[in-house]
Amino acid sequence: MNEFLLIVSLIGIYGLVLLWFALFGKYGLFAWTVFVVIAANIEVMILIDAFGLEQTLGNILFATTFLTTDILSETAGKKVAHRAVKIGILASASFILISQLWLLYTPSANDWVSGYIHGVFSNTPRIMLAGFIVYAIVQRFDVFMYHFIWEKTERMTGNSRALLWVRNTASTLMSQVLNVVLFTLGAFWGVYEWPTLITIMTATYLIYFVTCMADTPVVYIARRIHEWKAKRAAA
Repeated sequence: MNEFLLIVSLIGIYGLVLLWFALFGKYGLFAWTVFVVIAANIEVMILIDAFGLEQTLGNILFATTFLTTDILSETAGKKVAHRAVKIGILASASFILISQLWLLYTPSANDWVSGYIHGVFSNTPRIMLAGFIVYAIVQRFDVFMYHFIWEKTERMTGNSRALLWVRNTASTLMSQVLNVVLFTLGAFWGVYEWPTLITIMTATYLIYFVTCMADTPVVYIARRIHEWKAKRAAA
């Protein structure tokens, strides 16, 4: 069942990214970034077994942050992609501060939810802080690598549209190595033994490898949507 749910999640979540982009353009992806950096940092606390590996949830959601910056890089340029990263950083920092403030309140005698809130968020400052720092580092690296590779391939082919799959795949795979190592160590070092950490890193990178291969067609579709909307607006 877990395997089935992960496959359905991958298709559904990538479809949602395209829907938000088709409906609202770059602003839709800005909004999606805010949603993802909050939701993924909560979902990552859940450990599951799937495809013979122990892994955290949140990987597919977080993978879409790379997808959104790649779409924005391709359709709107480096400056706009960096703006999405800054929005994600601010959203993550704001959520960490606000969610920790919840824990300081004294609940009413009739309250029934505070115990669950404490159970979830009292253990997450480290995870959220690790996610915040790693996001800020890795997303900037991803945008840099995307445009660095783009410049090289454009110079080689003489065509700015050529080899989209190369810049998308290469920049994401390199960024994910950095992401997996930094986040796993930052969030779980000392919590789990080294064999578990290695298993988490291996499983997480395998998932990111699959999501990276799957997101290239999405970037092509997003570029088509962008060009179609531009032609329609010019008509």
